[in-house]
Amino acid sequence: MIWLGGGMAQIDTFDPKAVGDAKARKAGSYYPAIDTAVPGVQVCEHLKHTAKLMDRVTALRTVNHNVVDEHAAATNRMHTGRPTTGTVQYPSLGSIIAHERGAATDGVPAYMVIGYPNLTRGPGFLGQKAGFVYLTDLDSGPAGLSLPPDINAARRTRREQLLGTVRDAGTAKFGSDRLFSQYNSAMTESLKLAGPDFMKVFDLKTESDDLRNKYGQGFGQRLLASRRLCESGVRFIEVSMNMNFRNGTGWDTHNDGQLNQHLLIQELDQGLAALMQDLESRRMLDSTMIIINSEFGRPAQFDSGGGRGHHSKCFTMVVAGGGLNHCGAYGVSNELAMEAVENPVGVPDAFATILAGMQIDPSKNLYDGDRPVPITDQGQAIQSLL
Repeated sequence: MIWLGGGMAQIDTFDPKAVGDAKARKAGSYYPAIDTAVPGVQVCEHLKHTAKLMDRVTALRTVNHNVVDEHAAATNRMHTGRPTTGTVQYPSLGSIIAHERGAATDGVPAYMVIGYPNLTRGPGFLGQKAGFVYLTDLDSGPAGLSLPPDINAARRTRREQLLGTVRDAGTAKFGSDRLFSQYNSAMTESLKLAGPDFMKVFDLKTESDDLRNKYGQGFGQRLLASRRLCESGVRFIEVSMNMNFRNGTGWDTHNDGQLNQHLLIQELDQGLAALMQDLESRRMLDSTMIIINSEFGRPAQFDSGGGRGHHSKCFTMVVAGGGLNHCGAYGVSNELAMEAVENPVGVPDAFATILAGMQIDPSKNLYDGDRPVPITDQGQAIQSLL
């Protein structure tokens, strides 16, 4: 899942409309639209590489929820599929998939985040076994797993032996304690992950220069790492684009952020197209679902600084690959991409569709202790895509 924190403007990317004028405060798209591989489906001119691949893609153009002004609450909604509550901490989509499907191979985590950690991305009531391993620096690898340069193999072995003595003593004293058992299991998993087999996944230098250049810098290299993680057996990877803002503000394009929004769109386009083509060349695209997600969209109107505010009543998520029946675009918005005209998609419906595509029953229950909790908030999968 590619996370575009801040709020991707649907009208400037995957749901373009007639061009407006920021200076004259005339509502509309900021950029002209171009045709795609799917007749009748257009995207922004800065998505020129992705446009050629839209027959492998579906832009869900009518996603909607009711959180507008609060980024944190909307981010939680688009990660968990639920409104925030003071009584239940719901799991994220990544944690749900990790819990239900696990890692595809032994010795790798089921769920990884390439970005900064927070509770929104976490396992909630599913517990730490459904949690994520994260990294912010591809060179050093996952946080806490890379050995300092002065720790050689012999020192590592001695440390593991000492740790084993402490863990054995803890098991003898607290073996029946649930929290201790979770901690001990996490420790076992961490020791596996810190080994050379998993850590070599992050050595992108083993890829050809041509391929690395095709993905682009920064964000593109994180997408390349995500492909390698998929190959290693990691089930769900979230890649944050919000680690080096090319336009100064990221996707939260108030005021001057709008002026250089095209730099973000071009970076997304290059990396996304390279990832799809790379996966397809390895016969992995049909078994790998790509999701583009954001907390909400933007209105067609321009603010006094020439940027856009927040809009959650109609915006776009994108799904690609994954063996779905793609159609370029699903759902129709109005002339300003601000209201759903045909086939509105609630967030639970989007989640149900993703889960069904991942071969997880979207009607089943999870369990918060002994209490059954529906896996989605009454979501209905989009059957035409399955």
